[in-house]
Amino acid sequence: MGILYLVATPIGNLGDMTPRAIKILQEVDLIAAEDTRHTGKLLQHFQITTPQISYHDHNRHGRTQELLAKLQKGQNIALVSDAGTPGISDPGQELVAACGESNIEVIPIPGATALIAALISSGLATERFVFEGFLPTKNQSRQQLLQNLVQEQRTIVLYEAPHRLLTTLTDLQTVLGAERNLTVARELTKYHEQFWRGNLQTAIAYFTENTPKGEFCLVIAGAPADDRPSFSEENLRDELRSLIAKGLTRSQASRQLAEATKLPRRQLYQLSLELEADS
Repeated sequence: MGILYLVATPIGNLGDMTPRAIKILQEVDLIAAEDTRHTGKLLQHFQITTPQISYHDHNRHGRTQELLAKLQKGQNIALVSDAGTPGISDPGQELVAACGESNIEVIPIPGATALIAALISSGLATERFVFEGFLPTKNQSRQQLLQNLVQEQRTIVLYEAPHRLLTTLTDLQTVLGAERNLTVARELTKYHEQFWRGNLQTAIAYFTENTPKGEFCLVIAGAPADDRPSFSEENLRDELRSLIAKGLTRSQASRQLAEATKLPRRQLYQLSLELEADS
């Protein structure tokens, strides 16, 4: 049996490439790369001549079995992503799981990862955090995930592309409130590295005036313990029924209850619509 190595590569600065990573990439039989052209430049820089094979989101299902067969024949393979640690918002989990099922050894070669670099530089709590990667692009899935984060007291870490940054900041403000603090990390370890700190409202103003460029990592403060709602969903439904029975519209009842509970008005309005469906 061969060994699968999960090799972290730099997220920008080539000086972050570890000697161990270089050694492994030189010694394995094959490198499975997310983008062979991109990785080819890295290999050329470090004078690594090991052959490559592509492994990305569009071919990973079929390629997993092909790589598994090579590992079972005794070949050693290194898995790399375009930047950072493979398997973190990049392909890898499926291949690692298949190796586990086939009793093939998997060895991680640690190195750079954007989420940890952003978190430790944010100035926000690092003892406990939750990583959500990229938010869903479909609105319903996106809103559902954001609602699940309303009561999250751990620091929240997200990735985002420049063309979606303002939309994400606006959605976060709607759900978490304008005063929620965050750090926006941009182009980590690269020439234009930047850390912007403030709250969601001022972040929207800043990035409206300064066009977002590069790769972003958002580190968002968790909900204060005092702000954690103590109402069950049934309590909220009962209160909405009571307010509507008094003559308030669904919108008015949702707004009034939002002010009293500090819960998002949108969440409460959705509950009021479900009341009508139930009746």
